[in-house]
Amino acid sequence: MIPKFVGLKALKMKVLFVCLGNICRSPLAEGIMKHKLNLDGLIEKVVVDSCGTSDYHIGDMPDVRTRKNAEKNGVKLSHLGRQLSSSDLDQFDFILAMDRANHQNILRLGNGTHQDKIKLMREFDPMEGDEVPDPYYGNEDDFQEVFEILDRSIDGFLAHLRSKGLL
Repeated sequence: MIPKFVGLKALKMKVLFVCLGNICRSPLAEGIMKHKLNLDGLIEKVVVDSCGTSDYHIGDMPDVRTRKNAEKNGVKLSHLGRQLSSSDLDQFDFILAMDRANHQNILRLGNGTHQDKIKLMREFDPMEGDEVPDPYYGNEDDFQEVFEILDRSIDGFLAHLRSKGLL
């Protein structure tokens, strides 16, 4: 995917993280990505957002356990839950789903379009794995495991963007 150009000025690349409720995995991925971009001085080049495929938590802050885990790992979260819309499929350059069920829901929403930009988050994880597990019914260790998976996967995603000359 190549950023769009207006004259000689590139528009910001847009990345969207998607899970089910938008209170655990996807807002944490959004926070980690923003944190890494800020550390690398790239925050002005990329728009990062997150959402859920369901409407369970529209307007809600991330789960308190997600917020505590992010804070423990030096990441700030400022997201309020929102639901994925069909316009997101047009507006974002990369849409990264946390699991196969949400991946399929995103693809269905797009009616077969935009398949090239809809990926599973763990496609970029250097360690073996298929999905980012949902920690909602778990404990603190489960939230930390999700943080570590997302941290690695986002590093892999950023490396992918660099290798394609997009950052």
